[in-house]
Amino acid sequence: MRVALFVPCFVGIAAPRVAAAARRVLERLGCDVTVPPGQTCCGQPAFSVGARAEARDVAARWTEVFAGAEWVVAPSGSCVGMVRKHYETLGVRADVVPRTRELAEFLVEVLGVTRVPGAKLPGPAGFHGACHLLRDLRNAGPARTLLRNVEGAELRDLDTEEWCCGFGGLFSVAHPELSCRMAEWKLRDAAGEELPVVPPGPARPPAVRWLVSPEASCLLQLQGVAGRAGLPVRVVHLAEVLAGDLS
Repeated sequence: MRVALFVPCFVGIAAPRVAAAARRVLERLGCDVTVPPGQTCCGQPAFSVGARAEARDVAARWTEVFAGAEWVVAPSGSCVGMVRKHYETLGVRADVVPRTRELAEFLVEVLGVTRVPGAKLPGPAGFHGACHLLRDLRNAGPARTLLRNVEGAELRDLDTEEWCCGFGGLFSVAHPELSCRMAEWKLRDAAGEELPVVPPGPARPPAVRWLVSPEASCLLQLQGVAGRAGLPVRVVHLAEVLAGDLS
């Protein structure tokens, strides 16, 4: 199967290892992967601040770059959500739009894969369900399925699994203190600490070593806050887990 890998801006700039891991996973599963060199932003930053004309221009360019692709796959539900859910509102329509998938979606729903050979997750882990995957694409199931089927996986349910990490694009710029506090709550939950915003249960779940998400923008937010707060939780992308990059 021929796949054009869409590398979102923040992945290409701040987390290229995620794109590399996604490509290795796709190729391991028999896909013929290309990375179109002329690809650009999907237009979401402009769209989210109401700059519709600028967003429309970027979206039109995106569809030109990926025109003719059998499938477009990205390690980001946020950008895929922009393409599949919002291009039409901008008047941008192209055959490639419905063939655009988030990585986990593509693996499970198109390739029919629920267990990736070579995937590893050493130690207990929690899942962070990114907002756009949960509320825009409404499809976090494939990511959870893949994670639960990883060799050695010890996945633990977190109270804050579906909470926003606080990034929210320009929300983190406009409200930095609140943004960082939201991320810290998620990380402290993952570290096994009690939170003042969560009703106490009979017992707190044990701490996790890894916090895994299919959304790279969330990971950048959580990694930064974890480092500043000195919290012993390693934040990684699902693609890195599936590629077997962790130790």
